Amino acid sequence: MKLLKNLLKSPMFVAGITLFLGTIILALIGPLTYPITLERVGSQYSTPFGRFFLGTDHLGRDYISLLLRGLRASLYVGFLAGTIATTIGTLLGIYGGFKGGIIDDMINMITNLFIVIPSFVVLILISGSFEDGRSLTLIGLIIGLTTWPWTARAVRAQSAAIKSKDHISLARINGDGTLLVLLKHILPYLASYVFMVFILQVASGILSEAAISMIGLGPLDSISLGTILNQAKNNGALGDGVWWAFIPSTIMITVIVFALYLINTSAEGVFNPRLRK
Repeated sequence: MKLLKNLLKSPMFVAGITLFLGTIILALIGPLTYPITLERVGSQYSTPFGRFFLGTDHLGRDYISLLLRGLRASLYVGFLAGTIATTIGTLLGIYGGFKGGIIDDMINMITNLFIVIPSFVVLILISGSFEDGRSLTLIGLIIGLTTWPWTARAVRAQSAAIKSKDHISLARINGDGTLLVLLKHILPYLASYVFMVFILQVASGILSEAAISMIGLGPLDSISLGTILNQAKNNGALGDGVWWAFIPSTIMITVIVFALYLINTSAEGVFNPRLRK
């Protein structure tokens, strides 16, 4: 509660959490208050501020409907990818840092192998191999399974530093097993650090989904902010100056990632004693 109060005293955190919660509320409540339709409702690329506030796309579909549907999809992918990457990275990192020895060396070897190979290249190759059935869940899984290594490395360093503390040695003398020590005595110390890692992983998941969707390797069964940009690119909106086809979705992605950056930066200022005023 004290840390939460300190966070709420940070204008940067308040601004970030307000923006981020605003996007979540928009994604959840927007479809309930606005008549969502993915059917043709107007002519191709109708200009905004007329019958349709944000105009229509190349198929005559209402852009507000597309953006609301796309925002929910992108947030889903971001949270799914962030959860998977943070869970895998935290478990491997905390276990390797605590155990040390050959187990730590093996985990380090696997982590370094994944780090050496650019995760975005792996993401493209795996996504491209699924010509059919690329769903939002599959995209989130692929992103999460390819972006955990830096989390594992960062958490491992923290775990290795904590294991030498007196209360850890006392717990081991009292007969606590490895799992109990990790969950009861080490993980609570890393909770704030894992929270910051999760925030960054969610932002990375949203950006990664937008990037692969832009090049045509995104979900095939859903509309996301990235697929909206891909459709705008493929149908000449950028060259023809149809700004409403790509500017709103770009702004949404930017706002979400910027909000998460503000949350992470302000949290680091509170959780890190060296940065705390």
